[in-house]
Amino acid sequence: MTTPNRWSDLERPPLGEAALRRAVIAPDSPWTSLDVVEATGSTNSDLAERARAGAAEGAVLVAEEQTAGRGRLDRQWSAPPRSGLFFSVLLRPADVPVERWGWLPLLAGVATATALSRAAGVDTALKWPNDLLVTIDGEERKTGGILAERTGGGTSRTEFGGGVVIGIGINVSLRTDELPVPAAGSLALAGAKGTDRDPLLRAVLRSLADWYTAWRAAGGDPAASRLQQTYAAGCATLGREVRAELPGGRELAGTAVGVDDDGRLVLATADGEQAVGAGDVVHIRRA
Repeated sequence: MTTPNRWSDLERPPLGEAALRRAVIAPDSPWTSLDVVEATGSTNSDLAERARAGAAEGAVLVAEEQTAGRGRLDRQWSAPPRSGLFFSVLLRPADVPVERWGWLPLLAGVATATALSRAAGVDTALKWPNDLLVTIDGEERKTGGILAERTGGGTSRTEFGGGVVIGIGINVSLRTDELPVPAAGSLALAGAKGTDRDPLLRAVLRSLADWYTAWRAAGGDPAASRLQQTYAAGCATLGREVRAELPGGRELAGTAVGVDDDGRLVLATADGEQAVGAGDVVHIRRA
């Protein structure tokens, strides 16, 4: 009798590393390398270590399984092997003012949502700042998230591997009984027209390359690159009554009315408009 192998699920084939490299690494692309590993704790942690060891900008690290993935606020992110896309990219936008680097996770959100809407045929929205939402049985569910982390310890933005590692996690083929929490979702449960991860990953990386190139060409200006407008158009948080849970245990309630030039969420509160730059936002009511 053959011993069951968790990697032998025929409905979840492995990613084609060589084909992915041929598809996304090109002279006009920001991607310079792409590696697929069978399993790791966190692609963000691994790629940050590679950055400090001298990895070039544009490195992409993909894991078939991520056992200690991290989301915002140190939340854990885990899923069965080959059930999703778990990857990180290394960016070093040295020609962009460092005060505009905060737009990178929002840029990644726009690029990912746009790619999934086209490639998977699933309407994908953004919850500020960078959760990916799909609709399942009329209910909003989180199917992915993005985590950006600065790396490097030098005094300049590029010294000692300095840059930004952006981790993206997307639930692709998870079934209802595999969801980590009831509020989670997957592309399959949202009615995706296909769950082949190879074309989905290619689509996301190409979209991310396009947005990153345009943003850098505009010097990181979110308006000139149309990033700010596009983010606002796809953000399900705007127009909603929300509660922002802020660092230090504080809370702020109001209506989300915009995203400012620094990527902060602007709330209309009883005390006037206030901008939220960090924290957890809870959607209270639909627009």
